[in-house]
Amino acid sequence: MTLRLARPIAILLTVLFPATASAHTGVSDASGFLHGFAHPISGLDHVLAMVMVGVIAYHLGRRALWAVPFAFVSFMIFGGWLGMVRAPLPWVETVVALSVVVLGSIVAFRAPLSSVVAVATVGLFAVFHGYAHGHEMPEDSGGFLYATGFAIATASLHMMGILAGAAIERLGAQHAAIFFRTAGAFVALIGFGMTAGLI
Repeated sequence: MTLRLARPIAILLTVLFPATASAHTGVSDASGFLHGFAHPISGLDHVLAMVMVGVIAYHLGRRALWAVPFAFVSFMIFGGWLGMVRAPLPWVETVVALSVVVLGSIVAFRAPLSSVVAVATVGLFAVFHGYAHGHEMPEDSGGFLYATGFAIATASLHMMGILAGAAIERLGAQHAAIFFRTAGAFVALIGFGMTAGLI
């Protein structure tokens, strides 16, 4: 089921990325897209949180497999708009770091979340992640393509988490549980370090 869904998503991302990136080669629009795409994958906090969102979506399965990543990207775009217009939002960096702690802990403890709680949790964190992206948008970048870039990069990281979850499950229940707990705990520990300003 998961691998059947994974293939079309992966193909879609592969098609979308070069089509958007090369549509206006050498002009500010392409630069805006590439800046947006690079921003999420250049920050360890965002990369870890996004992969954990994918793993959580995989664990929940069914509708959550697409609803959780979709909710994150949607709320993140809203947060990105808030950042672009410089709307006041306190504790952005702190909440972004805390998202790494919380999402890593959910994976480590295999927390039995409902889909609604999972969507609400990732949606809240997504606003802050999006705000950070939007607030740091270069002045010469077009807002739409910049947002498209960081949305596609984020969805790609979600996809990596889903595929990682599917691959780890193939190790068998006992080994997979150990791997998930260890990986989630490690991510949460990094998040604690970020929250404390040590990383």
